[in-house]
Amino acid sequence: MNRRHLLASLPAVFTAASFAAAADSKLRVAIIGHTGRGNYGHGLDTMWLKIPAVEIVAVADADDKGLKAEMKKLGVEKGFADYHAMLAEVKPDIVAIGPRHLDQHRDMLLAAIQAGVRGIYIEKSFCRSPAEADEVIAAADKAGTKIAIAHRNRYHPVLPVIAKLIKEGAIGRVLEMRGRGKEDTRGGSLDLWVLGTHLFNLATYFGGAAQACSAAVMQDGKPITKADVKDGDEGIGALAGNEVHARFEMANGVPLFFDSIQNAGTKDAGFGLQIIGTKGIIDFRIDKEPVAHLWAGSPFNPALKEPRQWLPITTGGVNVAEPIADLGKQVASHETAGLDLIAAVRENRAPLIDAEQGRETIEMVCAIFESHRLNGQRVTLPLKTRVNPLTLL
Repeated sequence: MNRRHLLASLPAVFTAASFAAAADSKLRVAIIGHTGRGNYGHGLDTMWLKIPAVEIVAVADADDKGLKAEMKKLGVEKGFADYHAMLAEVKPDIVAIGPRHLDQHRDMLLAAIQAGVRGIYIEKSFCRSPAEADEVIAAADKAGTKIAIAHRNRYHPVLPVIAKLIKEGAIGRVLEMRGRGKEDTRGGSLDLWVLGTHLFNLATYFGGAAQACSAAVMQDGKPITKADVKDGDEGIGALAGNEVHARFEMANGVPLFFDSIQNAGTKDAGFGLQIIGTKGIIDFRIDKEPVAHLWAGSPFNPALKEPRQWLPITTGGVNVAEPIADLGKQVASHETAGLDLIAAVRENRAPLIDAEQGRETIEMVCAIFESHRLNGQRVTLPLKTRVNPLTLL
């Protein structure tokens, strides 16, 4: 079975109690955070409290005050200032890597793999460059370590429902996909890294892998140059641009457009993906519930006899109440992702959102900068340039 549709065929995965009952024994989880430098991501520490199939055995945090607070919050007796020491002493089955700052991800991933852990759940984005992703994936493949990426909306079981609707012609012929980041003060390249990766990962579910990219990156309306490149926030590394415009050629022939302009977004909209067809639009609002809506009718003909409205799409169908209780909370809390990683470890299979997909999103980000570096030239993926292209300007 295609692992992209796994969750749709396993409704029990959304019930932690049923999963625990089927488990042979609890897996031991250790958590790596860094207070003040990415913290614990979006709940990558507390997610495990909701899963009876595991027990949290230790936490590591280089910030002493943060470590003590985290130990109290999680009810854990063992705390470490150095995650290497924790991994060596505790020898966990699963490690959660929480910090949002990307400059720590590669080292934390390699340390966990070398310590012999069976599974890793890591905050997005995966790492800082295709080269780092290559190194981590090679090490994980050799050790047999399963890595899952916290693109939590991709674990939502409504996605196969939407894929079926599209296949059945609910929006006619699919013409394009369009994504925008939050476009707040981080708008542009930082928005691309922090939030665009969510959209890229979602878009590849429907469009397949990105094949090529052409893009432009601007700073205050002008193409970025070497003089604009600075060390970016959240440990991203070389970064420049408060405006991004990109076009990807996807495997299924449908183009994906991504745009982000600093301070162009609003609290009521933005940060989402639209799949636009000849007979309608499917709209995804990331981290909201319901996560998707259908707007039926031609997007190019406003003169229709009856007004149209956005209809929610749930696992039950279009404009049907969600039949899975607390589904939104389970997805948002990473519970569905955690359960899938546990199943992947026990079944010796790839997690639903694995390191390969993490690398795929990083390559899409870097393809934008590579195309800009080459004056908007079309670049193909996988990229030949494996480092952050902004370091080559």
